[in-house]
Amino acid sequence: AAARAQAGTAGARRQCGIEPRCVRVGRAEAWTGRAMCSASSSAGSFDVDVPHMGESITEATVIEWTKKPGDSVAEDDIICQLETDKVTVDVRAPRAGTLIEALAQEGETVFVGNLLARMSLDTSGATGSTEATSADTQPAESTPSKPKAEASASPEPPAEEPAETTMSTEAPVAVPAEKKLNFAEAGERRVQMTRMRRRIAERLKDAQNTAAMLTTFNEVDMTALMDLRSEFKDQFLKKHGVKLGFMSAFVKASATALIEQPEVNAIIDGTDIVYRDYVDISVAVSTSTGLVVPVLRGCENMSFAQIEKTINGLGERARTGQLSIEEMQGGTFTISNGGVFGSLLSTPILNMPQSAILGMHIIQKRPVVIDDRIEIRPMMYLALSYDHRLIDGREAVSFLRRVKNLVEDPRRLLLDVEG
Repeated sequence: AAARAQAGTAGARRQCGIEPRCVRVGRAEAWTGRAMCSASSSAGSFDVDVPHMGESITEATVIEWTKKPGDSVAEDDIICQLETDKVTVDVRAPRAGTLIEALAQEGETVFVGNLLARMSLDTSGATGSTEATSADTQPAESTPSKPKAEASASPEPPAEEPAETTMSTEAPVAVPAEKKLNFAEAGERRVQMTRMRRRIAERLKDAQNTAAMLTTFNEVDMTALMDLRSEFKDQFLKKHGVKLGFMSAFVKASATALIEQPEVNAIIDGTDIVYRDYVDISVAVSTSTGLVVPVLRGCENMSFAQIEKTINGLGERARTGQLSIEEMQGGTFTISNGGVFGSLLSTPILNMPQSAILGMHIIQKRPVVIDDRIEIRPMMYLALSYDHRLIDGREAVSFLRRVKNLVEDPRRLLLDVEG
């Protein structure tokens, strides 16, 4: 019966010339595209519904109407933008027409499947816009100009110009005193948190309230990795079309260490421990709307070039708001690089339900003891925050030391040897 009802509904929509469909397109970190539409009771019009935006997302906030009632809309034009706790979604017109009515105000919460807008099949747009334009311009033409009115008045005799040697007797113009800043008048402004920022705040606080977080530190000598990069960066770029960075080495080193220390790659699920025999690493990316963590999947099987290409693509899509929900779901471990902002040391917060997160920091030259001699080396502090409910200190420290050793001698990554 349900199948027959769905078939009947689909047939009715096709008879109206409206084919409901929802496709993935480039904009937003979520499920975007043509919104679902349904035939309206009034002839020649159709309703636009709030589209499906990914698993577990049931509501969103209208942040902007890019089309106003009366505007002509082409097929696939963006008519409004919705913000969820994870993504920003562009709602696109399912077909060409004219926007008749926006059924939700900016800032209002809407739910998946609810009516969002009503459109007509007429593509001519609002009527009377040209009339209003001409009406606005007519008074300007009929109104006499001010210079003509002044010209009709009797001219005043020209004033005699003073001789160049005559000194002015006018009082000097007073310079206004500089306004002093009154701190008593300093105000404040209150801005509502975006849905994404609220979700980030909830997840961070949940991590603190749920996990027994502890952070262990170490430092890594970046000399060998920097020399490797300097020697092969041009050849790497020429062959693979992407620059060789430091992140690929840390991702590969972390993947190796996670396989060797399965507790760091595991999660707690109720009273069970779930061990994963694969490594999906979330890489934190800062955007204008907040922090997002796209996932690199199957890192244990990826080469340096594959890692760099994937990170580059995910980072670019994150900054332009083109990530999909699927690209941010999952992940068994997270790497956050605060060094790009100049952070010397930090204690990163877990990305729940994951059990550990690696924090990278700025590279600084520091004096270190090498073979009983003091040398200047490029050093980086590493921080590993972990859930002490699952991971003991031995596993955490061993994991971080393994990452340190692999990065300090990248040959170990290629040969897969201990050290």
